[in-house]
Amino acid sequence: MNNQETLILAIETSCDETAAAVLRGEKNVLSSVVSSQVDLHKQYGGVVPEIASRAHIERIYPVVEKAVQDAGIELTDIDAVAVANCPGLSVALIVGVTAAKTLAFMLGIPLISINHIHAHLQSAMIEAEDISLPATALVVSGGHTSIYNCKSALELEPAGSTIDDAAGEAFDKVAQILNLSYPGGPSIQKAAEKGDPKAIQFPRSMLGKDSLDFSFSGIKTAVLYHCKGQNMKGSSRVGRMSEKEIADIAASFQQAVVDVLVKKTMLAAEMQNSGTVLLGGGVAANGPLREQMKQQCDKRNIRLLIAPMKYCTDNAVMIGSLAWHKYNAGLFADLDLEASSSA
Repeated sequence: MNNQETLILAIETSCDETAAAVLRGEKNVLSSVVSSQVDLHKQYGGVVPEIASRAHIERIYPVVEKAVQDAGIELTDIDAVAVANCPGLSVALIVGVTAAKTLAFMLGIPLISINHIHAHLQSAMIEAEDISLPATALVVSGGHTSIYNCKSALELEPAGSTIDDAAGEAFDKVAQILNLSYPGGPSIQKAAEKGDPKAIQFPRSMLGKDSLDFSFSGIKTAVLYHCKGQNMKGSSRVGRMSEKEIADIAASFQQAVVDVLVKKTMLAAEMQNSGTVLLGGGVAANGPLREQMKQQCDKRNIRLLIAPMKYCTDNAVMIGSLAWHKYNAGLFADLDLEASSSA
């Protein structure tokens, strides 16, 4: 069989999306099904693990069934089953891993384990041609903000990561402070469109001259102080703020986060002498981040590959695309594969 004809069924349940996809080869997407749980978690301002797990259990097999049907194939046509088994919410990952192991055993085909974060980087390469590696890669999402030296799809060397809040987590928490809707990324970007990004000078934590690590806890606290006073003993002023005041806070916060993400990535590209930058993860959907990263890459004659908007948030296509590389390398998992909250 031509390797590009390999049929892979991919499953993703690392957080609050139940997803399945079927790929033929690395880039031929036959189907992609994503069942979002945003409405279930919105009232809590964040993902509730127990609710996420229960929803995955209810949705996993209907989602897989639809992905197979949409692909126009039979389940018995599948050559391998791939699943994200780390990192993420353990109670959520277990659902996908159990389903994948069951299918692999039932069909007598290989099981492939996938690192969810590495798959986000693969999503930046799915629709690109003639990719030149190594590349500097930034994954920025609700749970992770990390920089890698990407030598190949299967060789990623960690170069920096967050020491506290991930960027997406900071967006969610600041959205809560400003009484904006969950998830925070889209709601802050929308509010920021009417604001002045220079209105408030929120801190940009760089953690040292050559550090590639991130810290977003300080800026989240700065927004809290701005809204509740320096000792945080007063009541929040947000309810009394004008739409313009909230827009200015959102825009200033967003700009500070984007500045740090872009500067750190450009520093990493310089240190790694990279001609390519990869950008993936949920926060990669942020418009100002995409624009500013492109401006800085163009200035340095660096090729920028950003995950298409449909593949920024959690999906199974990125799982299947990366799994194709592991399939060709013969890197299969045993049926005692376990879910892990850490990478």
